[in-house]
Amino acid sequence: MRVVIAEDSAILRDGLVQLLELRGVKVAAAVGDAESLLTAVEEHRPDAAVIDIRLPPGHTDEGLRAAVELRRKHPATGVLIFSQYVETAYADRLFGTGFAGVGYLLKERVVDIGEFVAALERVAAGGTALDPDVVSQLFGASRRARALDSLTPREREVLSLMAQGRTNQSIAAALTVSERAVEKHIAHIFGKLDLPPSETDHRRVLAVLRYLEAAR
Repeated sequence: MRVVIAEDSAILRDGLVQLLELRGVKVAAAVGDAESLLTAVEEHRPDAAVIDIRLPPGHTDEGLRAAVELRRKHPATGVLIFSQYVETAYADRLFGTGFAGVGYLLKERVVDIGEFVAALERVAAGGTALDPDVVSQLFGASRRARALDSLTPREREVLSLMAQGRTNQSIAAALTVSERAVEKHIAHIFGKLDLPPSETDHRRVLAVLRYLEAAR
């Protein structure tokens, strides 16, 4: 199996190269940025690429955008995203290209090199390798999105105005309804988003956070 690695941390990059080569994996190239990754894949045509989401120059989603581009240009090359965090918005964009030949692991999993290499082999063979934490959070994000889909158009209007920081009185004036009607809509929103009364959590804030998360 031949792979290309894209990781901006020189220490982690060199460590990955050594660990993989000890397991018989040929590392065709190890680079530190997204542009070099695409060039290396074009040159070496590896079986798979190990890619950090956050790469120079912006350290935001450069690695992910490169992975999506790689999938478009070289669909036979497996893509294994290797990240310190579970980032569901980024994962959704990657899996929008299909699940075959795609993986998403957290960097902490590299402590078990056997598991890491096995995941890389699955991805290279066209399979899927997902970290359990990634699956859990993707499922949670999907479930929250479905809950938002259950809101009526009016409830969505109310939640949108809540996200703008409006009071119930202001929301009522904007929608030309009574404050009592607004209170009922908000109660329905809390119920559909599974936000029961709590002494420790602010349900209004949590509802707005769900709305903003879905809008990303």
